[in-house]
Amino acid sequence: MQRIIIFISIILLLAACSSRRSSTSPMKEHRGHTNVKGGVYLEKDHNQSKIASPPLAVDKEKFIDRMASKHGFNRQQLRNVLAQTNKLDWVINLMDKQAPKAGSSTMPNGAWIRYKNKFITPSNLPRGVDFWNQYEKELQRAYNEYGVPPEIIVGIIGVETGWGRVMGKTKVIDALSTLAFDYPRRAQYFSNELEDFLVMCLDEGVDPFDLNGSFAGAMGYGQFMPSAFRRHAVDFNHDGHIDLWDPVDAIGSVANYFKSYGWQRGKKVAVMADGQALSLDTGFSTKYSIETLANAGLKPQSSLDGHTQVSLLRLDVGDRYQFWYGLPNFYTITRYNHSSHYAMAVWQLGLAVKEAR
Repeated sequence: MQRIIIFISIILLLAACSSRRSSTSPMKEHRGHTNVKGGVYLEKDHNQSKIASPPLAVDKEKFIDRMASKHGFNRQQLRNVLAQTNKLDWVINLMDKQAPKAGSSTMPNGAWIRYKNKFITPSNLPRGVDFWNQYEKELQRAYNEYGVPPEIIVGIIGVETGWGRVMGKTKVIDALSTLAFDYPRRAQYFSNELEDFLVMCLDEGVDPFDLNGSFAGAMGYGQFMPSAFRRHAVDFNHDGHIDLWDPVDAIGSVANYFKSYGWQRGKKVAVMADGQALSLDTGFSTKYSIETLANAGLKPQSSLDGHTQVSLLRLDVGDRYQFWYGLPNFYTITRYNHSSHYAMAVWQLGLAVKEAR
């Protein structure tokens, strides 16, 4: 019996080790070195000459010229890299489905309730609690350094990836090259993102073919686009590298992102209103004086932190509309994703996890 117990213990230990290995950051696992002259680090499988391949399209050659003149990339190596990328037609189809659609319902139908219920569920909150408990010290340090409270960081990472459970399985370089060269509607934006992605890989010494993310090229726990990585990501665990697949770096990077966009330490996010104002425009970008909203029939349920100008938010809760005063910190959350539903879900998910602890 003792031998069986020992054997089972060994199996469980090996399984735990295997689990830890499988969760290793791809940036750490595939990092080579940062001294590749004029190009990105490529592992053996990708460091292949494509001399026999057909010439690249004109837009790709223009991109190569830009990367060579602006960042010193070696033209031939980058040509070989781009020749190995794959066009993903399904990504283009998904992007078309994401395109804005005209028209919306003029009657409440529960749109906010349906959106909120994707994230704030009894089965999801314990995962957020586990993440918060595991990284409590780092979350507090992020608050101390950047002024962004743990519930906002936990809310962002929860909405974006379920605290690291769903970070995307699409090769980032394939997604970005597809959208940069085969999706004219937003080609310039994604061309810039591809540029930032390759520079990121150059700086971090990582093979660009070994990083997976969303179908639009977002990466890591917080789903940063490459431009956000270069502007806002930080080495929060102080290991000499910036790695958004590392939860500690992700925590610090999300906090720095919000600080960069004007997060106000210790201030409220939004305040629910009593009353209805169906004739007024709503959304995170609207601006109203408190007097204007009062004249329209609204009254805040608590203090507005001294703000005299706010946005007016409207949530469809099924049988009616619910109105909120949006404060500057709410607008800051929308800099991550330009959606009132998104910002409200982030905030309320973080508060729900905090309450569940």
